Amino acid sequence: MKFRLFIVIALFLSVKLYSAPIVLFSPDKKVKVTVDIGNKIMYSVEVNGDQVLVNSFLQLILAKEHLGENPQLLKKLISAHADVSRPVVPFKNSSVENKYNLLHLDFRKDYSVEFRAYNDGIAYRFITNKKDSVIVENEGVHLAFAKNVSTAYLETKSFMTAYEILYQNKNTKDLAPQNMNVLPILFNDSKYKILLSEADLYDYPAMFVKVNGNGIDAVFPKVPEVYAPNGDRNLKIVKEHDYIAKTAGMRCYPWRFMVITDRDEALAENQMVYKLSTPNQIKDFSWIKPGQVTWEWWHNAYVYGVDFKSGYNQETYKYYIDFASKFKIPYIIMDEGWAKTTLNPYEPNPKINLQELIAYGKQKNVKIVLWFTWLAVEQNPDIFKKLEEWGIAGMKVDFMDRSDQWMVNYYTKVAKEAAKHHILIDFHGAFKPAGLEIAYPNVLSYEGVIGMEQNIGGGLATPDNNLYLPFLRNAVGPMDYTPGAMRSGHPKDYKPNWVNVMSIGTRAHQVAMYIVFESGFQMLADNPFNYLREPETTSFITNVPVTWDETKVLKAEVGQYIVTAKRKGQDWFLGAMTNSTERKLVIETAFLPKGKTYELTLIKDGINADVQAMDFKRLTIKINSGEKINMDMVKDGGYAARFTPINN
Repeated sequence: MKFRLFIVIALFLSVKLYSAPIVLFSPDKKVKVTVDIGNKIMYSVEVNGDQVLVNSFLQLILAKEHLGENPQLLKKLISAHADVSRPVVPFKNSSVENKYNLLHLDFRKDYSVEFRAYNDGIAYRFITNKKDSVIVENEGVHLAFAKNVSTAYLETKSFMTAYEILYQNKNTKDLAPQNMNVLPILFNDSKYKILLSEADLYDYPAMFVKVNGNGIDAVFPKVPEVYAPNGDRNLKIVKEHDYIAKTAGMRCYPWRFMVITDRDEALAENQMVYKLSTPNQIKDFSWIKPGQVTWEWWHNAYVYGVDFKSGYNQETYKYYIDFASKFKIPYIIMDEGWAKTTLNPYEPNPKINLQELIAYGKQKNVKIVLWFTWLAVEQNPDIFKKLEEWGIAGMKVDFMDRSDQWMVNYYTKVAKEAAKHHILIDFHGAFKPAGLEIAYPNVLSYEGVIGMEQNIGGGLATPDNNLYLPFLRNAVGPMDYTPGAMRSGHPKDYKPNWVNVMSIGTRAHQVAMYIVFESGFQMLADNPFNYLREPETTSFITNVPVTWDETKVLKAEVGQYIVTAKRKGQDWFLGAMTNSTERKLVIETAFLPKGKTYELTLIKDGINADVQAMDFKRLTIKINSGEKINMDMVKDGGYAARFTPINN
């Protein structure tokens, strides 16, 4: 009798031990995650003793069981991890430290949950260990904020979206609860910013969120079952399954992560997606060469100052190749218009001899990137092999406009097949980066942003919207904004036009994008004639790298302004952008090595740039490390500089 009582008491104590809150700290002890296992797997987050999240929970709802409901904990393990790696394509830094503390929880029903605590945020994911495939009906991702929060967000009424949406900023309580918001999304509790997104997304739909009181819940697109034709570049989903994924029973699910910081600069500096994603899967990646690329679609291939009729024809593309060669731009893109039809990826339009252009480009050290609809690629699976045979360097794949499980798998399939045949990829009509570009670094960029092409039919790409991008969209991965406008205007002077195209913001604002914004395919979107007649601007732009050894955000405020310093080799670059408010900033040059003298080449807003947005001034001066820079930006303005060390 006493022996049985002892066993009962021991079991009771064991259960009580595991039902007590479990605490996980970040390496610097400032971030605290408390996991409370009761009827659900609940968690809360504190930063520096301040409560940020409370009563948040996670669930994975399978067809036959609800994981995370009445969970029975079997084992817990807390461990410390630290490693340093070198990204194949270093968008921010050539060396990345991944330092975190891990909480691994094993539960009955063959599943686990992992939490990571970083110095700048947290992440968690489900892991299942089931023999057969599973049907995921839904996933419960519920965040509850400890304080009232405002939100910078992108709102959509449909899962069918190209993610090209203007940012809004409201109190969370004022958001329409029936509408969805795409990731990444940013919350502000007046002290801390919380950036929510996902990483390591494979064989699973992308996450959307809906507002629920002072918190949010996840929603997901369901798996398509029946399609119908929908024009020349897409399909219509006419019937869906009643689940969001059918997937392997033994797998890790996507990370749900939050960057949490009281420094706006840290949002733009963060590399959480890189640190949480599957590492590079390409053994030989020596052929992956990020770089700048000309783009003809924004101005409809209407070049001028030439002796031939311009358009999507042989002479025009040779002109682009000549221009690219002159400024050592490694790529040109041949966008929609190069092919005879959008559904035939093999036959150029009758005005183009593609093989001759490829050979001509090879003579000039310029490679070609071709545009395709995703549907044409899907219906012609041998296109990757054919492009490699032709000598094409890359593909721009467009109009996916979905992120259900099938389409997420399509991205992965394209990345893998392209890598087999040494093809670079730029996804347009695309959801945000979520780790594929880490595992397959031939994926150099994604659109999924209100970029400059949105100024053809209306002035959407404004400085006010631009100043959210470094802190949200670009904070999770590369972004094809397509900068480089040489005709600029303030919002009141802007007129949409497809021949004499223009941007909103000053010339210096445009030039600064090449330093502030990140993309492995960084476009020069304007007409080559406009670049050729202003070599002082063009030579500056084309000498800005697209990959970096070091990134430091010096001063920043979400939606307002940013000042970013980046290093490539011994050279430093400084890019600054402001919204519709004039700024006068004093910048410390402590990022420069002590005791060094530099040649500073800069492009800044001209004295009349507040009226004429195209007014700029280019200067070359000497500066010593440690000196301060007075940076004056007019409304919609910018500042761009290059520091080249002088031998001393």
